[in-house]
Amino acid sequence: MINLGERLAARRAAGRQRFRRLVESPAGPLQKIDGREILAFCSNDYLGLANHPEVAASLREATHRYGSGSGSAHLINGHTHAHHALEEALAEFTGRPRALLFSTGYMANLGTVGALLGRGDCLIEDRLNHASLIDAGTLSGAKRLRYAHADVEAATRQLARASGETLLVTDGVFSMDGDIAPLPALARAARAHDAWLMVDDAHGIGVLGPGGRGSLAHFGLGLNDAPVLMGTLGKAIGTAGAFVAGDEDLIEYLIGAARTYLFTTAMPAAIAEATRTALSLASREDWRREHLQALIARLRNGAEALGLALMPSQTPIQPLLIGDSAQALAAADALWEHGVLVPAIRPPTVAEGQARLRITLSAAHESAHVDRLLEALAATQAVLAAQTPA
Repeated sequence: MINLGERLAARRAAGRQRFRRLVESPAGPLQKIDGREILAFCSNDYLGLANHPEVAASLREATHRYGSGSGSAHLINGHTHAHHALEEALAEFTGRPRALLFSTGYMANLGTVGALLGRGDCLIEDRLNHASLIDAGTLSGAKRLRYAHADVEAATRQLARASGETLLVTDGVFSMDGDIAPLPALARAARAHDAWLMVDDAHGIGVLGPGGRGSLAHFGLGLNDAPVLMGTLGKAIGTAGAFVAGDEDLIEYLIGAARTYLFTTAMPAAIAEATRTALSLASREDWRREHLQALIARLRNGAEALGLALMPSQTPIQPLLIGDSAQALAAADALWEHGVLVPAIRPPTVAEGQARLRITLSAAHESAHVDRLLEALAATQAVLAAQTPA
């Protein structure tokens, strides 16, 4: 008999049980959550597009044309002109011949890795890769080799051990640390060992590189460096879904071989139309990325003045390491009492002893919002000073 009561009690005692807050307003810095007005620093809406009026207008107009649901999978009769137009826009945006839509980033990773690898093949991963990539490797049946975070020499050693078809997979921007993978060196290592590099750029698309084209563009890398690019649409682009971009053969192969594409109802066409509008805004409005960088600098300078050491990051993800899970929860609760929402991230999302406050910034934030966050951090200075590791 499975005793869920005991399991829940153990999770609560370890500070690992999660709970949901009830949001009563649109995405944005100022929200009504659990009945109170809160300044939120926890969204992945990095460019502030999730509540943009042009995006919302596209969604409404497309709903009138296509309805609220697609009705079936892409390969039956769910692939509309709206989906196709978005795939073409994503291919142009990423500078690749083709792109393929998936319902979520999780499903894009599961489907792509599972289609490319099987028993006798090898998947090589950064130890801090997203859970979807870890699960993708397990489900693929391929041999999994992991390397120390962002350690190119360790990745190269694992490449030398690999057999069969080999895929080296890394996050572009690591979601809990905010740092950027050493993509140029990883690309060279993969080529030297006749392996493909796949980049999960969920947190880089829209934020990094010219026109927000992501981590690969940030380094000036292209299709020959990383044949497989995955990006999500529910973060900086502000809507929902995901895509994989690559050459003609990759996309044609995934259409017929990626199980999470074959056996899933297509996203609503209205979401695809709204996403195309958001993608256009993301690519042409550089001021959003410039404002983000100014906010990042303001936060980091202010935290340093308070004696708080944020983890190294040049992206909107700005973590403050606490260590103990219960203590991280206490710090988050203290900020909540000051009207600021910063989530405590705990195992298993991060390793034991690595619990943290994960501060995320958006182009929708104002300088005054960052100042208010710094004031809240200063007001809880005693708690943070007692908890932050030296």
